Amino acid sequence: MTEKIRSQTAAVIPAYQDEKHIGDIVRRTRERLERVLVVDDGSTDQTAQRAGEAGAEVVLHNQNRGKGEAIKTGLGHWFATANSSRGGLGREVAWVILLDSDGQHLPEEIDSFLAAAASGTQRAFLIGNRMNDVACMPFIRRVVNRYMSRRISRLCGQKIPDTQCGFRMLDRQLIPELLSGGNRFDYETEVLIIVSRKGYRIDSVPITTVYTDQVSKIHLVRDAFRFFKLMWRYRKPVGG
Repeated sequence: MTEKIRSQTAAVIPAYQDEKHIGDIVRRTRERLERVLVVDDGSTDQTAQRAGEAGAEVVLHNQNRGKGEAIKTGLGHWFATANSSRGGLGREVAWVILLDSDGQHLPEEIDSFLAAAASGTQRAFLIGNRMNDVACMPFIRRVVNRYMSRRISRLCGQKIPDTQCGFRMLDRQLIPELLSGGNRFDYETEVLIIVSRKGYRIDSVPITTVYTDQVSKIHLVRDAFRFFKLMWRYRKPVGG
């Protein structure tokens, strides 16, 4: 069953100014999945070139639109391809894997998501959980992750231990519901709320905590403001 799901799964890797890591991430992802799409979100370095050289299909944004928009572009690409009358492998896409381009997500752990999806239960949305492996997570990140995960879990009406993890796998049927919402890092939080309020269960997959030499693209003040604005907009919990 796992191999069948693997053959039906495509990857989306949003990338911005990641020429140092993207080639390696693409190559390792392609060892597990045949279809890998990199959405270059307006990079001015050689991110797109390195991704293409490593074997990824590449879509370019002509300017930086934000991680949320890059993810939506990738999801929309696979949804449109799967529904295309052109035929070919694209029609078989039933699942999409999302992972970051900077090395914080180990492509080898895609296998854990595939196994979880093949477990026999109805699982439409899977998210990585790093909170069982926090020894190398910076203390402030650990505190912030736990705080935000408690807040967001309450809004979602279900426990999600690591809401800030961008390593995810979702059923293609969810994509139309996820093509709106925020355009930057707040999008990843909003997706969890949308999926929950559509009645879907979100299951967690234990993954390794990795922190690379990449400088975080999160802008502390700006993105904190977006987070609390999002919390206010969805302030009533599920069933509240």
